[in-house]
Formats: sequence, C-alpha cells, structure tokens
Amino acid sequence: MIIRLSRTSTAEVQKRMLEMRDEGGVVALGRVLTLVVHTQIGAEEEAIRAANAASREHPMRVIVVSRNPDHVNAGEEPRLDAELRVGADAGASEVVLLQCYGELGSHLLGIVQGLLLPDAPVVAWWPSFMPTLPSGSQLGQIAQRRITDSAKQRDPRAAILGLADCYAPGDTDLAWTRLTNWRAHLAALLDQPPFEPVASGRVSGDLGNPSTHLMAAWLRLRLGIDVALEDAGDAPVGASGLHAVELHRESGPSSLTRVRDSVGILEQPGQPEHHVALSTRGLEDQLAEELRKLDPDDMYRQVLLEIAELAA
Repeated sequence: MIIRLSRTSTAEVQKRMLEMRDEGGVVALGRVLTLVVHTQIGAEEEAIRAANAASREHPMRVIVVSRNPDHVNAGEEPRLDAELRVGADAGASEVVLLQCYGELGSHLLGIVQGLLLPDAPVVAWWPSFMPTLPSGSQLGQIAQRRITDSAKQRDPRAAILGLADCYAPGDTDLAWTRLTNWRAHLAALLDQPPFEPVASGRVSGDLGNPSTHLMAAWLRLRLGIDVALEDAGDAPVGASGLHAVELHRESGPSSLTRVRDSVGILEQPGQPEHHVALSTRGLEDQLAEELRKLDPDDMYRQVLLEIAELAA
C-alpha cells in the first residue's frame, strides 16, 4: 500500500500512519530500530530497495528524508511532500519518504523527530553524499550508528581522511564493510601452516578506492608490518577496489587474488590453489551487515587512526 501526501506536514504524516495501522492492521510491534536515510530528491529508490531487503533480517521503520542541493534549495518554495509505504511495498519495514523543498530542507531534525520509533535505536545512513562531521550533523546527533560511503564522494581519499579526523563512536563506512570477505579469508589463511611470522605485505588495487587504503592500514595494524600499495591497472577489482593481497613469509609468499568478479584464489607455499567465494555483495547485504552491529566498531576506529598517522 502506498499513500502520497502533497504539501503536507509531519503532523499529517503521523496522523495518516496511525490511520493506516487502524485500517490495515499494520503495527510497529517487532520493529527493532529506525533507519533514517538522508539523500537527494530523485535518488531515493536505490536506498529504499536496499533498506527493504535488509529489513527482512532487521524489521524497522525506514524514514527517507531527501532534499535538493543547497544551491537549488535557495530558489524553492518551502514545502513537504510525503509518501507512506507498508505491506508488500515496504518489505518487512514501513517506509516514510519525506521530500523537503526550499528552506524546509535545513530543518531535518525537526522533520523526522516525531516519526522515530519510541525506545528503539536510530541509525543514520548517507548512501551518496555525506556530512563533513557525521556525528555533529542534525541526523547524526540522534543516531547510535552512522553509516557513510566514502567511495561515493568526489574525492574518496580525502573523504576517508576526513572521517579519520572527526571519528566518533558509532561511525562506520561502507568502504570498510566491503572488506569483510577479504579480511575473513586472510585471517583463515594465517590460521593454516606454515605458522611463520609475516615479514611484509603488498596490496594491489584501485588506489582511488578508499577500501584499498583501509585494507593496507588493517594489515599494518594487525601484523605490525610494512605494506606496499600497488595500482592494479587493468586487473579485475570489485566494489572493494582490491585485486590482490600478498603476505611475505620465510617459506614464500601467501596471497589472495581476485580472478573474476565473484572468485578469488588462495595460494600458499607447498599447498594447492584454493578457489574461494569473493563475490561483490549488493548494497542490501552491506547495509544488513552494518545493522547487525550497533555497538562502536573499535577496529574501524584504529584503522582510521592508522591512515591518519600515515598521511600526517
């Protein structure tokens, strides 16, 4: 069910949501959190699809608040258009889409405050652009978890350095989330013989992708080694931007290399090659992973600090 409201108010949106529950039996019971998505007008649907898919694991209320860029807002008449989605149109969630025009786009906190689920965690997500200080932004101030995507920024490298400078507990970034499979495979590799210390490492990938730098920083931090960065050129890289990670030990190099979009090869001295799943996970899977972890990610914090120290 989809209900559209033009030139409305948050009070009217709340009223219609209550009526929808009374008429259709839609309830907020079982919703475990409120996901507040901040994006641009016209770019909402990709985020809504990802949130709907993730809601099957994390039933939630999804509030999508969108606005035009500031230079467009300046000439717009202030108004609020809304869309309410429940049932098959909202996965296992209920979706409230709020499109803010003109000066109204500067008051996001006041717009969403009355629509938050009571006594439930709030997660803020910026799927495209992101604020300079996520924890200090209007939506970031009410969120226990704040999800950004530095890879989507005009200057991803500068974006990840900016996140390092202003980190606050609860911050995370999808460029870090995309490394989960790589980190798991590399940890498993080091749990197998030969049990020798790692002397150095090499990371090959897209140097414009922040995930490549996050991986190198993670290896330096966890193994206490020097890690060289190398441009992958035309070699296959996924959304993580990574092509290969090579760890040098006395008996020879051990490596994980992407050979196709969804396949990697693990190589170790004295052992046959192993093909492993290295699929590029969709946005819904990345979001679902982050919604499982509402506590601060201390490893992400340490990796950001490592990147900041190297850049200093």
